[in-house]
Amino acid sequence: MDLTDLILLPVAFLGATVAAFWLSMVIWTFRDIRSRTRDLPTQFLATLLVAVLNIPGLLIYLILRPRETLAEAYERALEEELILQSLEEIEQCPGCGRRVKADFIVCPYCHTRLKQPCPRCQRPLRLEWSLCPYCGIALGTPVPSPAVSASARGHQ
Repeated sequence: MDLTDLILLPVAFLGATVAAFWLSMVIWTFRDIRSRTRDLPTQFLATLLVAVLNIPGLLIYLILRPRETLAEAYERALEEELILQSLEEIEQCPGCGRRVKADFIVCPYCHTRLKQPCPRCQRPLRLEWSLCPYCGIALGTPVPSPAVSASARGHQ
């Protein structure tokens, strides 16, 4: 072995290590930008930036990349939707503005009528409803008493 072989072997090993590091940075950048945006030109430009400029390109990419991944943005949107939905479910009295439970017929603070009981199933119904969603009876129609409906069946 001569001196050239002794120098060539570490240089080749160093070159292979640098090439593997460069390729891993390009692949990591591509995977990272794919998880952060669906925009194909942005994915291509970010990967090209790191492929051409190497470590400075990676630093530029890390500064400019979107802050959150698509999965994180989706989770955040779901959390926001859940918060908004829970806020909508909290009922307030239109008279005094205090919180009331969903099954209250009358506000216990100011005595404002909040709902009406269903004539058949007695579940609380909103005042603007014309039909009970629980038992299906149309509101404003007379409810047959059990004795009347039993006698009507006996005559048939």
